[in-house]
Amino acid sequence: MQQRKIGPFSVSAIGFGCMNVSMGYGPRIDEAEAGKLFNAALDQGYTFLDTASLYGLGHNESLIGEYLASRRDEYVLASKCGFSRTEDGNTVMDGRPEILAQTCEDSLRRLNTDVIDLYYLHRIDPKVPVEESVGALAQLLEQGKIKTIGLSEISSESLRRAHAVHSITAVQSEYSLWTRTPERKILATCDALGIAFVSFSPLARQFLTGKCQDVTTVLDDDIRATIARPRFEPENFAHNEKLLIPFGEIAARLSCSMAQLALAWLLAQGDNIIPIPGTKHMDWMIENAGADDIELSSTLVDELDLLINENTVAGNRYTDALMASTDSEKD
Repeated sequence: MQQRKIGPFSVSAIGFGCMNVSMGYGPRIDEAEAGKLFNAALDQGYTFLDTASLYGLGHNESLIGEYLASRRDEYVLASKCGFSRTEDGNTVMDGRPEILAQTCEDSLRRLNTDVIDLYYLHRIDPKVPVEESVGALAQLLEQGKIKTIGLSEISSESLRRAHAVHSITAVQSEYSLWTRTPERKILATCDALGIAFVSFSPLARQFLTGKCQDVTTVLDDDIRATIARPRFEPENFAHNEKLLIPFGEIAARLSCSMAQLALAWLLAQGDNIIPIPGTKHMDWMIENAGADDIELSSTLVDELDLLINENTVAGNRYTDALMASTDSEKD
């Protein structure tokens, strides 16, 4: 694949989001199958893997530590901290320095590595100043436990405050044709500060692939039935699904899949943008990598911009409660 820069690292233009094999979209896949998928992703040319302590409550990191330990020098490893478990078993945002330090230790053990290349604060804890959390990550960097610092779902104002404490290498937020929040401010802020932007859910939680055709199948045990439900409510989904007809026609004109078209659109937004589609399926992992070969004209980029955007899509990307608690929504 083509290469893009994240701080000191050169990585594949399309990264691999590892979460799906452990949580979020139905049952976990068999661990041995997950190992085959991860190794095949490296063989396919992915050199940027994204995980987090939250994903499967350590399960995802453990898989990487078990199945990719012998190939540690072949990929840039990103993980995240910033959540803890309460006594009653709930998962909550927690940016306290002592929690971040302990989470890092646990992640290093599970990942079977001495250092994490890119370590994100997964979410901003409203009870802890971002400067305090980033200061804790800077200490981990000084101790040699991480190499660079990232922030996820952060507003421009919080990013500038954090960057004043220690240089930030990457910002990760949801970004796709149907989620344009980063275009309000954070993309410009990243450009100004020389920070890479990592796009999660670049395929709109499968919507932009055209493979999510029966919404009733996902409104059960699925992230689309909980935090991301609004756009998958039957009425909203019926409206949104109509957008896939002309979208599919454009993909057909280019002889590519809809997933590849959605990823190519993101790659065309700037050289500092790295989408990280996630999947449990070997064929889809290979399909996503093929987006690297597609070049879109500025006219076609504009056509896609007008077709699918936050004004043409029905429903918010998150539930109201989560929208209100997400720092990136303050932009």
